Amino acid sequence: MTSNNMSDTQPHADPDATTAKVFSQRFCVLHEAIDELGHVSNLEWVRWVSRIATAHSESVGLGFSAYQKLGLLWVVRRHEIDYLAEALEGQELEVTTWIDDVRGATSRRSTRFHRTEPDGRRRLLVSAETTWAMIDVQRRRPTRVPKDLLARYGFER
Repeated sequence: MTSNNMSDTQPHADPDATTAKVFSQRFCVLHEAIDELGHVSNLEWVRWVSRIATAHSESVGLGFSAYQKLGLLWVVRRHEIDYLAEALEGQELEVTTWIDDVRGATSRRSTRFHRTEPDGRRRLLVSAETTWAMIDVQRRRPTRVPKDLLARYGFER
């Protein structure tokens, strides 16, 4: 999430996670993410959900070019987002994501955004579930997610 200075990539345990590896990044909310209400725009949260998924893939060696060489790509079928609390300019957030379930050509990815409050407790701001479909580029049709790719993410069927 270069537009919002996401860095410090590190694995992170999350009690909501299944058997898959959890991927986390921290970043500071920049002015560009703020809407007319003075908090992070709903559209920005959606962008961040997509960007953290991309960063997770890149961290396991499966960026866009790797998928392109395999003749595969991921497309979003559905986003479900619960906005629980606002985030403001200058606040540091932690975003965590993992693959929750895979069935055939579809994968469900969970994403959580937290902020550490002044008293030290972590507050959940946004919870998102995204359904992705794997597409065979040449046939332009859904295709089963290969087990060897899932293993890179630490996911076992």
